[in-house]
Amino acid sequence: MVGYKKEITEIYDELSHKDVSENTEKKGKFTYLSWAWAVRELLNVDPEATWEVHEYLHGKGEVVAPYMRTGAGCFVKVTVWSGGIARHQVHPVLDHMNKSIEEPNAFQVNTSIQRCLAKAIALHGLGLYIYAGEDLPAPPKPLSKEQYQEITMLLAEMKDFDEESSKIIAKMDSEEINESNFKGSIAKLKRINNFKDSTAKLERTDK
Repeated sequence: MVGYKKEITEIYDELSHKDVSENTEKKGKFTYLSWAWAVRELLNVDPEATWEVHEYLHGKGEVVAPYMRTGAGCFVKVTVWSGGIARHQVHPVLDHMNKSIEEPNAFQVNTSIQRCLAKAIALHGLGLYIYAGEDLPAPPKPLSKEQYQEITMLLAEMKDFDEESSKIIAKMDSEEINESNFKGSIAKLKRINNFKDSTAKLERTDK
């Protein structure tokens, strides 16, 4: 029928039933869908589909780039519209070892955009099943000897903190505090310590 537009449920159904196995690549423990093939299949099902690579201001606002900087690393974001529905995907900028990059080059940013686009299309149904389990994190590593010592030394510097120190040491021993949250734990303890020092100085001043 001329002018007929597919409903979002039809689009999702068609895309989700496509076999993508011959159009993926394996890298480490992750499976990636070919972005070029994904775009072609999306447009075959929905010729009016479109997408946007989001851009962000850098420096003092004079530089525009297709990635954002955060304290956790750099990220790209892609939005794909299909069937009148927008679906968003954020993807970290990674190196060849799948490690976060603080200062990415153009190739690394472009590669992340392509992968982010493929994932955003997957949210509309195409190859979504290949990402099942990717969001299940590996168990965090326990603190290294040096990290354990850094926390215990910081605790030793903190006055009137014996009860809390015991709880923190117990959390380290049970690996509730581990390599993945070590930096956050250190930062929190330093904030508490600085607050205690500031409060003590104010009390001495009042006297």
